[in-house]
Amino acid sequence: MTRPVTARVPAKVNVQLAVGGLRPDGFHDLANVFLAVGLHDEVTATPADSLRLTVEGADAGQVPLDRTNLAARAASALAERHGIAPDVHLHIAKDIPVAGGMAGGSADAAGALLACDALWGTKATRAELLEICADLGSDIPFSLVGGVALGRGRGELLTPLETGGTFHWVFAVADGGLSTPAVYRECDRLREASGAGASAADVPEPEPSEALLDALRTGDATALAAAVSNDLQPAALSLRPALADTLRAGADAGALASLVSGSGPTCAFLAKDTEAAQAVAGALTASGTCRTVRITSGPVPGARLVGA
Repeated sequence: MTRPVTARVPAKVNVQLAVGGLRPDGFHDLANVFLAVGLHDEVTATPADSLRLTVEGADAGQVPLDRTNLAARAASALAERHGIAPDVHLHIAKDIPVAGGMAGGSADAAGALLACDALWGTKATRAELLEICADLGSDIPFSLVGGVALGRGRGELLTPLETGGTFHWVFAVADGGLSTPAVYRECDRLREASGAGASAADVPEPEPSEALLDALRTGDATALAAAVSNDLQPAALSLRPALADTLRAGADAGALASLVSGSGPTCAFLAKDTEAAQAVAGALTASGTCRTVRITSGPVPGARLVGA
């Protein structure tokens, strides 16, 4: 019997998320600077008589076990391309917060692709895997690539970015999730309400911050903190006002920067070093403004086969 194959895939934080106006196709152009951090899910692919999913770990009960699951869709897409049946048991060991704006579902899809490719011997090229990723979702290509990258288009067109050091992060995980489409709709609504307009014709083309790119290149955490931004943060705060208390608690504890991660509701805090991260995490835990707190650092590599 073929041995199981396991892929390990990181979470991400958006150090810049610049959101363009609403396009006719319902999407938004982005300038999305992803940074992979050391919280990982593991996806194990084992031969089976049909496609089956199991999940363990924090918030496993919130993860769909049917074919709407991105990992299941990834396995099916790879199998279809190569003319084989998607007969595999995918077991996901979750450590990335579910529906937390850290691309946990996207990570699972990238992990499933890599693991199934190895299990089935489909020998897909990197370009083919990235194409499948992009078809499935905007964040999935980055989960495969990792490190630090600029995402254009919907976020799926990636350019790797140079980084000069390690950045220390604290993540405050909220109770319950936030729907990414709902956050984008709220972003559009707030733009319309301001009178500025929400369409692609109304909103300037999103561009990466040169100051942010320079800070990443030099590994300067203080400069990075001054440049981080998230255009979806007002919408996330509008839908979940209590997140403002979490952001304030982290800032008061000495975080260099405090921001909602992606579409939220996880909040991300950039710290000067490991010791400062511990202090921020302790204050956030004591504040009672979040469900749990995680400390990690990045950048880290993208999806990798365990033992490979």
